[in-house]
Amino acid sequence: MKFISKLERKFGRYAIRDLMKYITILYVLGALLELISPAFYGAYLCLDVGKVLHGQVWRLVTFIICPAGLSGGTGIFFFAIEMYLYYMIGTSLENAWGAFRFNLYYISGILCNIIAAFILYFAIGGTYPMGLEYINRAMYFAFAVIYPNVQFMLFFVLPVKVKHLAYIYAAVIGYDVIKYIRYAFETPYTQIRNIYLALGISILVALLNFVIFFFATRNQKRLSPTMQKRRRTYRKEARRSAAGVTRHKCAVCGRTELDDENLEFRFCSKCDGNYEYCMEHLFTHTHVKK
Repeated sequence: MKFISKLERKFGRYAIRDLMKYITILYVLGALLELISPAFYGAYLCLDVGKVLHGQVWRLVTFIICPAGLSGGTGIFFFAIEMYLYYMIGTSLENAWGAFRFNLYYISGILCNIIAAFILYFAIGGTYPMGLEYINRAMYFAFAVIYPNVQFMLFFVLPVKVKHLAYIYAAVIGYDVIKYIRYAFETPYTQIRNIYLALGISILVALLNFVIFFFATRNQKRLSPTMQKRRRTYRKEARRSAAGVTRHKCAVCGRTELDDENLEFRFCSKCDGNYEYCMEHLFTHTHVKK
């Protein structure tokens, strides 16, 4: 927690705000790319470790432009719902953590998936496709931890709480890991045993960012829906401030309302003195004690 806070104080100004907007655009580009040229992604953009080692390093980034099915009206409909859910989940995480921490979470998820792909490559001697499945699951698990009682309408009829779906996802992932490990110990062939072990390990590595962030932020205060409503109200009040006059300044990042009209500021009651913080640092800063 302290390490992440130090990183945020040093590099927080470089965080990409509203990251899920750009990720969603990449999803849409991937879907359109699949319609135009289905083979292009696999030939030039996917995470092929063998080709990465031969100089095609752009694949370490471009694999996130993962194609999604858009065939037919039904495909477009479910794709639109999927994009909405991803955007909603990502935006909610950014509101709860702040832009920097959400950036770090998502990017670390990408790095974990790259590491998992390399583990599989050296274990099986070839490329195993790693898409966005575990990145999205890690994001969903984080959302379930922060907002466990939010309800989704399963099949547009059955109300299901987010935490219950997370339990199902976790059970499926756990079953897959146990299955691969069991197969590894049952097979008499060393090469096949290594493949199964690598598959199980790669799944755990791909979700490692969720485990790290869960333990690092488990005691962090979350922004409740009421607090988020107060933030929206504050935005309206901030626009009334005089142009060119700064009334608020964050003691951590130094930003004022002139840097971004959507910023909100609060004083910390636990700090000795009148120290004001933006909402991204209000719950994550180190309290000042004189």
